Amino acid sequence: MYCIYCWNTDTKVLDSRLSEDWFTVKRRRECLNCNNRFNTYEKAEKIELIVEKSSGKAEDYSRKKLEWSIIKAFNKRNISFKKLDLIISEIESKLVNKRKITSEEIANYVLENIKELDESAYIRYASAYHNFKNKKDYIDFISKNF
Repeated sequence: MYCIYCWNTDTKVLDSRLSEDWFTVKRRRECLNCNNRFNTYEKAEKIELIVEKSSGKAEDYSRKKLEWSIIKAFNKRNISFKKLDLIISEIESKLVNKRKITSEEIANYVLENIKELDESAYIRYASAYHNFKNKKDYIDFISKNF
């Protein structure tokens, strides 16, 4: 690890802690050259994952795309970004050992993670994913899931 002050490569770890999301390790380090201290955050690199869309098209998994879709569902709802990040990390923990997944599977993981958290966001996400066309689609979905 490079020192952020002098770029020396000789540093030692003073303390390591698992972050609140359980997926990131915070390490307190000290440079053995200049004796300055600094923090590093380590997160396991995710495997490459191919998402098969309902149209048949395949694309690389994107955390940002998943994050954005969930943020849109929670628009003007009272939820912290920290909680949203935790939801995404929980979903990603289910994807780690996979090489290929369908967008439907990802949507189902999202829905199961947000249903108890916020019913409005749950319905918003479902309506966007399932492409509801009219009020009957909403009524049918709500009657089946609540």
